[in-house]
Amino acid sequence: MSSSTSSHRRSRSDHASTSPSTSSYGQVIERSHPPSVISGLVEEEPNEPQSPQSPTTDALDPIRDQVAQTIVLRAVRKAETIDGTQVGVVTTLPHSSGELFLKTIASHLKRTMLPKQESYLFILTLPTQGLSPVLVCSSSGNLAERAGLVLQSKFLNRVERHELRHGRWGALIRDLCTTTYDEAALWDAVRKAARHPIDPLVPPPGSRSITQILEHARARLERISPQQAYEELQDNTVPWSVVLVDIRPEAQRRTYGSIAGALVVERNVLEWRFDPRCAYRLPIADRYDLRVIIFCQESYTSSLAAASLHDLGMLNATDMIGGYAAWKDAGLPDEVEVSSTAPPTEGRISVPVENS
Repeated sequence: MSSSTSSHRRSRSDHASTSPSTSSYGQVIERSHPPSVISGLVEEEPNEPQSPQSPTTDALDPIRDQVAQTIVLRAVRKAETIDGTQVGVVTTLPHSSGELFLKTIASHLKRTMLPKQESYLFILTLPTQGLSPVLVCSSSGNLAERAGLVLQSKFLNRVERHELRHGRWGALIRDLCTTTYDEAALWDAVRKAARHPIDPLVPPPGSRSITQILEHARARLERISPQQAYEELQDNTVPWSVVLVDIRPEAQRRTYGSIAGALVVERNVLEWRFDPRCAYRLPIADRYDLRVIIFCQESYTSSLAAASLHDLGMLNATDMIGGYAAWKDAGLPDEVEVSSTAPPTEGRISVPVENS
């Protein structure tokens, strides 16, 4: 082993010996990370194996090596394939070997994937209190760099230091994996970085046009005509409340007119006002069988809005075919009587979302 690697290991051994913590796996080790940690993290391990007689050999090295092999085999089995690249996220338990153990995993991963001649991209993490080391290892430096850039954007103001070297991207991230967001963000970063560059004029796989989105939304609804909507509002025999909801912006209501008695809830706050689980819901939105009839000017936005309420569990929600324009064309009155159980409302006032 080279003198630089030996001195690097001696420095880590000295550091561990002065710590009150032991080197048992799973124990949280509180320690600071000098700037040299990042450089050491992205350095590759030497190809030649360490001699058993080397004075810097740690008694736990064989155990770490075996654990690293097991972690790699499990990670490869669970890996996803994105555009021909094997991707995954490995989170290890904190222990005293720290960044050295991540490098050991990276070396085993390289030796495992190299014979297969497959493209791969893995993010290796070791969450600790404070700053946590993260190592991105890949079959190409370009993939590692892309993943690093995505990580920087996802963990904004939390990446303390980072460096790209030898096809590896290493960094220290503050308070890693303290929330469910972090693990999801790590997976999202590795998936997005592995995607092949695409023609900006070609729709990405899995995307849908607005026409397709609209068709899918309407397939979920039992849409009704303006006349049917008017009759439902006048029917006092139904066991549930019925509300007519105008989601048009104020400018459209001023230009084309409105229906007095309809509940005005502009589109940007609709879900917050009709989610029974939300603290900012309307008083009437306290049950999931509420009949919500939504309309906009021509019934395009209203279909998407009604489908969104279905996602909240408001399965009685629907929209009015043709919107306000069809209501006017049908000669229906400009004023309706809202359901007897609906709360009084200022018909032309939209309540903004409150800050939580």
